Amino acid sequence: MSFALYMIGFVIFLGGLIWGASVAGVPTLYIGIGAMILLGIGIFSAVSRTRGKDPS
Repeated sequence: MSFALYMIGFVIFLGGLIWGASVAGVPTLYIGIGAMILLGIGIFSAVSRTRGKDPS
């Protein structure tokens, strides 16, 4: 559940960045490339922060 909450928050954050970049006049290609990179970083960080510890 915490993974889903983390990703929802990150997607809202990413949407705000995309909206701001489009209002600022950044070309759509660069917005798409930046969004894909940030989405990948968001998924990696969400997995690392919400992954359970291995019982050992």
